[in-house]
Amino acid sequence: MRKLGKRILGFAMAATMVMSMATGCGKKEEKKADAADNKGASSSGVQVGVVLPTKDEPRWLQDQKQFETILGDAGFTNQVLFSQGSSATERTNVETLISKGIKVLIICAQDAAAASAAVDEAKQAGVKVIAYDRLITGTDSVDYYVTFDSFAVGAAQGQYLIDNAPAGSGIPLYLYAGAATDNNAFIFFEGAWSVLQPKIADGTFKIANSSEAEKLKDKASLERDEIGKIIGQITTDWDFNVAKSKAEANLTASNKDLKGDVLVLAPNDGTARSIADVFATDKDVKSYVITGQDSEKASVQYIIDGKQSMTVFKDTRTLAADSVAMAVSILDGKEPVTDSSYNNGKVDVPAKQTSIVVVTKDNVKQALIDSGYYNASDFSGLE
Repeated sequence: MRKLGKRILGFAMAATMVMSMATGCGKKEEKKADAADNKGASSSGVQVGVVLPTKDEPRWLQDQKQFETILGDAGFTNQVLFSQGSSATERTNVETLISKGIKVLIICAQDAAAASAAVDEAKQAGVKVIAYDRLITGTDSVDYYVTFDSFAVGAAQGQYLIDNAPAGSGIPLYLYAGAATDNNAFIFFEGAWSVLQPKIADGTFKIANSSEAEKLKDKASLERDEIGKIIGQITTDWDFNVAKSKAEANLTASNKDLKGDVLVLAPNDGTARSIADVFATDKDVKSYVITGQDSEKASVQYIIDGKQSMTVFKDTRTLAADSVAMAVSILDGKEPVTDSSYNNGKVDVPAKQTSIVVVTKDNVKQALIDSGYYNASDFSGLE
């Protein structure tokens, strides 16, 4: 599915957070808009265009702020547009940015395959394309990819479930995944499966909500179409309400022997909170261990309160800074720094990977407060 120059599998807290970024002088531009709102563009054009999936999740609003701040401080005109869950709007956004003269496009795809048409237009216009966080598939128009190690994220989630599982065998394991249109969802699940599968195969864990995963429990390495079949049963579409409904349906269909002390692989923080709320209200569920990722404020509070077990911290400051560093290199006529590559079904895309950190109640202050990512005043009950 992909080729990596190196795979980052270190889950310990880094001693320092890498935040250095080239600075320059220049007027900071305010660049906030939807496809229908093009205010904020420089009269001389926009050098770097950024397209993000939606305004409706805290993660992407944080990223917007990072891009506008870092690019502005570096002296580059920029504009951030949101696709709002629509590949058609995403393409319109790209066309809008092309018309404003962008030299570099940083895009987090709404749909990995559908986005290929938009970036093909960018390439035809002479724009360099940086896929941000999600790989765009089936096209040779992607020049670079900046990402967290998605395999490592899934592996960290799976390993946390193993390390914090109750004693015994036949422990119920509920599996959930992101959207089938998101290439990262496949890699997250692949990473989780790589560590969970031996425990499933030997009977320590019992899959509670996927017949497709149960069929493949003895297979250590899955093909993409096999993962696709599993995701078809357990997808949340990255949607809080879908996750809630699916969890409710799963628990309604489960007998008591698939409840008690359970493990839950939740793909991200938003879905984790929805799923956790459902499991917490089922009288036959005695306890649950549940994963997450993105370190959203609401989930950090859930972790402090004991409602969510962990989150994978992906420091978007660093990811955004890496993307901007690439853009700056391109604008300066230099070759961006990469350390790996991912095959997107068409070409091997040079990539820059950013490390991850597992956050629990034990290290939440060190990882998220002391690092300056959040303020202690954002939370209650934080010691």
